[in-house]
Amino acid sequence: MITSRDNERLKSVRKLLAARKHRDETGLFACEGEDLVDAARKARIEPVDVLVAGENVAPGLLASVSTLPHPARVIGVYARSSLPTSPRDVCLGLWQVSDPGNVGTLLRTADAFGACISLSDGCADPFSPKALRASAGAVFSVPLVSWDSTPGRRVALVAHGGSPFAELSLEPPLTFVLGSERKGLPDDLATDCCKVTIELPGAAESLNVAAAGAIALYELARRFSG
Repeated sequence: MITSRDNERLKSVRKLLAARKHRDETGLFACEGEDLVDAARKARIEPVDVLVAGENVAPGLLASVSTLPHPARVIGVYARSSLPTSPRDVCLGLWQVSDPGNVGTLLRTADAFGACISLSDGCADPFSPKALRASAGAVFSVPLVSWDSTPGRRVALVAHGGSPFAELSLEPPLTFVLGSERKGLPDDLATDCCKVTIELPGAAESLNVAAAGAIALYELARRFSG
């Protein structure tokens, strides 16, 4: 039973939850809560360490390192090297998407439609606590592929000036490229892609990046279902 806040396992978890640098240096990340730990178990991803309040760590100590409003009763530590990396026929390529909630939500969306994810430099850390919670455990089943390994042709989702979805021929393998929340896609990147725009009948000028990614994957799945 861990009873000291200076315990090395507890200190490691604290650092993993707090600092991307430590996650990058160690190749590890920490998941808070039974739902995420259960998701890892279902995906057959073995933990490096698991801390359970009242079993192997004093409840107050585990609560002291948790980032949740209601402290987690269990925290699992996992190695990035144990996660899937094989590309799928459909991918969401995220260009400098800096909001961890959007990155996590898009991981969850990719999981729902059998896609993979690619992150450019400058994206939010998919292993941060906020991104992991938003992914609802999808991080354990959705392959993360390198930017240079995305499948098929690239189709850029742009707010204005692209072809309507209905007029565009879409067939896997392909990668939908989505830009940052504020700046969108840089001109040089968008120019190298086939551009498509989601037509909006309402007054809003654009969609949240997570909503746009979900619509794109749904439209592709709708065309090829049945």
